Amino acid sequence: MESRETNAPGTTLPEDPFMLLSVVNTMLRDRYDSLDELCSSLGIRRDTLMARLHEAGFAYSEQGNRFW
Repeated sequence: MESRETNAPGTTLPEDPFMLLSVVNTMLRDRYDSLDELCSSLGIRRDTLMARLHEAGFAYSEQGNRFW
């Protein structure tokens, strides 16, 4: 499986948009109260993550704290 390095050393996120969606939504459900908190913790840019998922047709719901 390919992965893309984020800004945080040693932290990788999947390149595949469906795997990325799954990983991010699981993290949001289990560990983080908001997308901003997740991005800050991982050292990644919110706009970059949102753009990657948006390109695959996913949008973020602040109310649901998940992409869909």
